[in-house]
This record gives sequence, structure tokens and C-alpha cells, in this order.
Amino acid sequence: MPPSLTSLKDDTLIALDTLADRASGLVHPTLRLGVTGLSRAGKTVFISSLVHNLLHGGRLPLLEAVRSGRVSSVRLEPQPDDAIARFQYEDHIQALVRERVWPASTRAISELRLTLEYQSARGWGRLFSPGRLSIDIVDYPGEWLLDLPLLGKDYRSFSRETVDLAGTGIRRDLSREWLSLAGTLSPIAPADEMTARRLSESFAAYLGACKADERSLSTLPPGRFLMPGDLEGSPALTFAPLPNLPEGRFEKGSLAAMMERRYEAYKTVVVKPFFREHFARLDRQIVLIDALQALNRGPEAVQDLERALSDVLACFRPGTNSLLSALIGRRIDRVLVAATKADHLHHESHDRLEALTRRLVDRAIERIGMAGAGIEVMAMASVRATREATVRQNGELLPVITGTPMAGETINGEIFDGNRKTAIFPGDLPEKPESLFQAVESLCEAGSLPHLNIVRFRPPAVEENAGGIRVSVPHIRLDRALQFLVGDRLA
Repeated sequence: MPPSLTSLKDDTLIALDTLADRASGLVHPTLRLGVTGLSRAGKTVFISSLVHNLLHGGRLPLLEAVRSGRVSSVRLEPQPDDAIARFQYEDHIQALVRERVWPASTRAISELRLTLEYQSARGWGRLFSPGRLSIDIVDYPGEWLLDLPLLGKDYRSFSRETVDLAGTGIRRDLSREWLSLAGTLSPIAPADEMTARRLSESFAAYLGACKADERSLSTLPPGRFLMPGDLEGSPALTFAPLPNLPEGRFEKGSLAAMMERRYEAYKTVVVKPFFREHFARLDRQIVLIDALQALNRGPEAVQDLERALSDVLACFRPGTNSLLSALIGRRIDRVLVAATKADHLHHESHDRLEALTRRLVDRAIERIGMAGAGIEVMAMASVRATREATVRQNGELLPVITGTPMAGETINGEIFDGNRKTAIFPGDLPEKPESLFQAVESLCEAGSLPHLNIVRFRPPAVEENAGGIRVSVPHIRLDRALQFLVGDRLA
């Protein structure tokens, strides 16, 4: 985060936390991996598959330490932070593997520790005892990450930007009720609790409508309005942006002054603790996005995804950890942006999905004027729910994917029961992403973007061997993601 977003007190607390972590790391080497995702991108599935494949000897040929046989054991251990909920890996794997349903998304922060025993690849390293690395996986909602830029904005800037964005495209209709209510209120009128409540509820309803599957918009701060938890009904969540704010300081006791005070309380109570206690302690980060869903929703959803990526990447400080930063101010030195659900496409389009995602990230980086060092991009599927095949149509072979659609999915007017398999042609992505972005920038109709036949498939059937040991869940490029995120720490 830019220094201006944190106070001297925050920086001091972060430095103390980092020193404590580093001191512990001298005895027990640890890597803190942050996992987040935007708009149902599958972070719970990613973590579950990662752990399952490491615990059960999954096919991970691109993770060098596993391929070379240097990893001797992998085990789950109690997490170090007793005040954070444990990521319920066992429950999620039960849902994926035995019930063949996608696990419910987590709506709060959780953590899981995975410890690997390995032999060093370096000759001198093998003279000592076997290496050990604990990976502390920190799972948190993408909405919380999108809150961090609020630390650099006052209430006036937040209101102006939010109201301006609400007046564009499909947001214009979705925000009509909230903006109509806000337009009837005078910012200089006396503060009133019921007015604040009606305003915040209307604003939260607008954010929820933006996030709904049929729109799939991504830029939706403040994030706790969508997942309030134990803060529901608190003053820190009972505020909203206001249009037509007066110049200068807001008069004490006015509606604007109340909204400003509660906005600042939100940053103090919600955003700063998350940044200081969790985000600032991360070493590596993966950000999962559902680019295919955005494409299917049209140009505005793609633009909004790019806007969200700009906000997300502005939160990171990718780059190599120096000795000083290692002791005082941690730096996230590797960030992976992964487009999920690659199994919804034929492999011929995987490279195109990766190129599209890379262009999205490059455009976001250009937009915020930062360097791209330490940022990697790939297309992957944490759990592969489909297989590939070919069918003959009109004398030509057509590449298709096969799988079991979720119960209730409709394909060509046929409603599926969750048991019968089918084959579909998923569609093609353009060879070069520039043609797609030209269409996006012209705000063309959604139909002029490539049409993708996105179907919700059930998780695959995973068989047990004769000994009753369950085989690891299949994936696409999970090993490549692991090599980038942790491979160097297993060298």
C-alpha cells in the first residue's frame, strides 16, 4: 500500500507484527499465502483442491519439488492464529468428492496451515536436517480487498466516485431507487437515524443487485455491506454516499457530518484492522477471477472487472523482499492473477483465455501507473469438472467438452437432473484479445462479444482405489500455480 494510506501508528504496529513473524520464522520457516477471488471465482474450491492434491499425491508435474521426489511428507497442522476461524477443508472436500456439489463460499476470513517436509535441491542444504516449510493459507473475501483503497479517500471523494459510477450503464437502472432517495435529502439537514438507515439499506440493495449473477459486476465497495456479519445494524455500516455535498466542512449535527463520521468509523473499525492484522502480513497472493462470466455478461462487466483489477493491484507492493523490508515492512513479492474455470473451454482456447487475462492485467497496471514485476497470469481450473471429446457435425469434427450439468441447468430447452452427462460446444475466444477490447471500449452490444456456452457442471466423480484411499481431485495447471507461488521456497 502507498505510505499515505497508513498512519505512523499503523506502520509501527505492522513492523512489530512483522518482526514477531520473522523471529518465529527463524525456528519454523513459514510462508503466508493470501487467497482471494472476485465474484464467485472459486477460492474455496482452489484451497480445497490445493490441499487435497498435496496430501494425496496428486499429479503435480510442474511443482519441481514434488516431481523430483524431494517432498517426503505433507500434513495439516493447527493454525498459529487462534482468533481466526479455521478453513474447514474436510467439510469442503466432503462436498466436492463425496456429495459432488460445489462447497459454499466463505464469507469471512479463515486460515489453514499445511506443512511440507522436503529435501533441499542444493548440495550444501542436504548436509543439514530435512527442510520444513509451513504454508499458512489465508482465505478472505475479494470484497475486503477492494475496501483497501478507501483508506486513501475521504468521504467526499468516496461519495463523488461512487455516485458518478452509479450513473453509468446498467448501474443507472440498478441505482435508481437509492439515488432517488438520496436526491430528496438535504446533506445539511439535521441528522436522523431512520433516514440514515433507509439510505444505507437502499445503497446496500444497489450493491447486491450489481453483484447478482445476471450482472456479475465486480467493483462493489464497501465490502461489508454485502457481508456484514456481526457488524450488521452497527453505525459503522449505517451510512451511504451522498450527491451534491456542500463545499467546506460539514456542519456539526448535519446528515453529511453523520455520514462522514460513520464512513471514517468504517475505515477504522473494519478496513484498518484487516490491513494491519492480515493483509500486511502476507508473503504471496493469488487473485482468482471469473473472466468467462464477465465476457458472457457483456462489455460493462468486462470493464468493471478491469476496474476492480486496477483497484486490487494497487493494493499490492510486488517486488523482492530486501533485508530491511523483511524485518520491518513486509512486501508481497509474488502475485498471481488466475482466470478460473478453464475446464469450461476446450484446451485450444486455454492460451487465449490466458492472453485475455494478461491483457486485462496489463491494462489495469497501465491504468494505475505501476510496474508489473512480480505479477504472473494464467488460466486454470482448480477442479476439472469436464473432459474433452469431438463430435461430427455436418461432416466436420467439432471439439466439445463433456460433463454432468448441475440439476436445473437448461441446455437447448432441456432441463437436466444432475445425473445425466452431456456434451456441449463451449465456443471460441478470439486469437488476439485486442479485437475483444476494441468491442468492449466501444460499449457494443453483448452479442458482438464471443458467445460462450457456460454451463454449471457438477464436480467430477473421483474413484477410490483398492485400499480405499481416495485419489486426488483432477485439475488444470494447479501445479503451475503452486510452482510460482511456493516453488522457490522448496528449492
